[in-house]
Amino acid sequence: QVQLVESGGGLVEAGGSLRLSCAASGRTFSNYAMGWFRQAPGKEREFVAAINWSGSITYYADSVKGRFSISRDNAKKTVYLQMNSLKPEDTAVYYCAVRDFSIATTREYEYRHWGQGTQVTVSS
Repeated sequence: QVQLVESGGGLVEAGGSLRLSCAASGRTFSNYAMGWFRQAPGKEREFVAAINWSGSITYYADSVKGRFSISRDNAKKTVYLQMNSLKPEDTAVYYCAVRDFSIATTREYEYRHWGQGTQVTVSS
């Protein structure tokens, strides 16, 4: 049974930074790709960033490219999302997810296991 626990969310002013963490347990973390997604009020969940098993390949949504950075520490079984230059439109519940494969993708349906989410609120 895979368990993912997100942390690091909170309230921040526009232009500020947050770092989200997602701790995994229950499987060999280093073999699998990870992703971050978000869901704003009244909107569908959307892709934010993804990273392959080794951390050598990353993908970003256009809306966060240049501001967000995804990374992973396989020894700690943790994936991170560094968020800089935050905007009010980044306000959402952020979810991490893990695939059953080593290759990262941007498609939500290809991620099988999900965390409970952490709230990020950016004030203007």
